[in-house]
Amino acid sequence: MSAKSQSHYHAIYAIVRQIPYGKVSTYGEIAKRAGLPKHARLVGYALHALPADTDIPWHRVVNAQGVISLQRLDEAFGLNQRYLLMQEGVIFNNNGSINLTLYKWS
Repeated sequence: MSAKSQSHYHAIYAIVRQIPYGKVSTYGEIAKRAGLPKHARLVGYALHALPADTDIPWHRVVNAQGVISLQRLDEAFGLNQRYLLMQEGVIFNNNGSINLTLYKWS
């Protein structure tokens, strides 16, 4: 990984660490707060690169519709993310989305 990419990843991780318990943020919002507007996919790549035993709350990041993006890529991983969020009191709508008006970190 290049020094620039590593720097971007560290900026992303620093923002994700700030998401409070019981709240979520979106890939795009994390990118913007990290000084990387329009790089939402980079946030996904950075979170995917985390080791399994990380203390970074990766599970608090969802897509702009309030849906777990990982579920369509890896159902077990997506279910784990859903479980972790539910443990924090986040309630999912019948369609599997999260009400961002209620749960989005601002």
